[in-house]
Order: sequence, then structure tokens, then C-alpha cells
Amino acid sequence: MEAVSVMSKNKSIGIFLVLTGAILWGLSGTVAQYLFQVKGLSPGWLITIRLTTSGLLLLLISALKYKRSFLNIWKSKSDRFPLLLFALFGMLTVQYTYFVAIEASNAATATFLQYLAPALIAIYYVIVNRKLPVGKEQLALIFAIVGTFLLVTKGTLESLSITKAALFWGITSAFALAFYTIQPRNLLKKWDSITITGWGMLIGGLAISFIHPPWEFQGSLSVGSLFFILFVIVFGTLIPFYCYMESLNYISPSETSMLASIEPLTAAIVSVAWLKTSFVVMEWLGAAFIVATIILLSNHKQE
Repeated sequence: MEAVSVMSKNKSIGIFLVLTGAILWGLSGTVAQYLFQVKGLSPGWLITIRLTTSGLLLLLISALKYKRSFLNIWKSKSDRFPLLLFALFGMLTVQYTYFVAIEASNAATATFLQYLAPALIAIYYVIVNRKLPVGKEQLALIFAIVGTFLLVTKGTLESLSITKAALFWGITSAFALAFYTIQPRNLLKKWDSITITGWGMLIGGLAISFIHPPWEFQGSLSVGSLFFILFVIVFGTLIPFYCYMESLNYISPSETSMLASIEPLTAAIVSVAWLKTSFVVMEWLGAAFIVATIILLSNHKQE
């Protein structure tokens, strides 16, 4: 009985951690929408600040937690290029495309489009393994297509319900997230996720700072703006990342992935309630199909 009680408690802790992380990520997207559309901040500037600051803090956490230098990864010649690839085409690209999609539409639409990534990952493994999708994979891909159609057209072929720019950046964000998920698998076998993510953020932040220097600020800077910028860095990056990774110590990756699907729902609900984003029935139905896609593929083991 005692062992069962401990297992139940551990699972409850894991569920609490992943839900906390996912909800904070969803809130972060809506806060970013507010900063872009109300305060006039540039997505590029916010990404520079977010990635650089979060990267430095994560590397510091890595050094304290694992009692070793976060520079060790650079001693391995075989890991240098994959790490740079992850930083520039994974971390930076997924952050930039997601934030620009939010600016062009809203947090809800951008997040749902980004969460087409699991379907893209399934397609990738279908191609790599040269095996046609079966069962849940087939159903999930159909759901992804139907969900995207309803989300961007509101169920009518007459016109798009979002701008072409929003659709482009949202879909690109999904591809970037798929790459971000698949590419660092070999790195994660050798190094801890905090170090890899920390370097990915820092390198990405430094790279985009050449285009969007942190001292070239635009928009309305106030106490409120500073609070929300800090929220994006701490509560939208550091805390949810830690919660998500820590949850894997208590529950399985499939359970974590499934529970994380609350992120786009959080973004949608908060965006509608706080920023009065218009979301009609057909868009909610499309969102439901995309969430169903995530759940169907969450416990599908890729080879």
C-alpha cells in the first residue's frame, strides 16, 4: 500500500509540473501578443533579450546542478556543429517564427499552427522508415489537415481567416519545432538537456542580436512593459522549461507530451478573455482537431 501511495504521489507531482509548465508557456505567448500589438515591441528585439538572458541563466543553473563546466561540450569536436545547427535552425528559428506569427495574427492561432509539429514529425518518420502511416498515425494526420483547414479558413473556401504572413510564419514555426525536436537526439544522449538548451538559447540570442541589437528598442517602455518582458523570460522560459524537464522524473514522456497539449488551449482561452481575440466556432473546432492530433501522437514511439 505504501509503495502504491508513493507512486500515486509521484505521478501527481509529475502532472502538476507539466501542467504548470504548459500553462506558463501558453500565457507567455499571450503576453508576447500584448507586447507586440499593444506596446509596439519588435519580435526580433524581444527574442534577442529572451534567448540571451535565458541562455545565460540556464547555463548557470547547469553548472550549479551538475557541478561541472558548461564549456565541456565544446571540447567534443563531433558535437560542435550539431550544437550550432540546433541553436540556429532549431532554437532561434522556432522562437523567431513563432513570435512573428503571433505579431501577424494572435497567440492562439500561432500556437495551434506551431503544434502541427507532431504531425510533421510523424510524416518525417514515415519517409525515413519508408512505411505508410497506419492506425493512429493515419487518423492523426487527417485530424491535422482538417484542423488546419478549419483554423485558417473558418470552414469556407472563399478566403483565409488569417493573413498569408500569419499562415506562412505559423507553418514555418511548426517545421522549425519538428526540427528542434528531432535534430538534437544524439546530443541528448551525451549531454544534459539544460546545457544543450542553454547554449542553444545563448547562441541563438547572440546571432539575432546582430540584426536586432538589444539597445535598439522600439515601442512603449513602461513599468508594465518591463514586468511583461520579465514574465516572458522567467515565467515563459526558465520556469516552464525546468518544470517540463523535471516532470520526466515522475511520469512518462508520452504522458508529458499529452498533458503539454494544454499549452495551445491556454493561449487561446487567455487571448480571447484578456485581449478580446475573435475566435469563432469553426476555429475552436479546428483547434480541437489539432489538440486531438497531439494526443494521438503523444504515445506513438518513433524509431
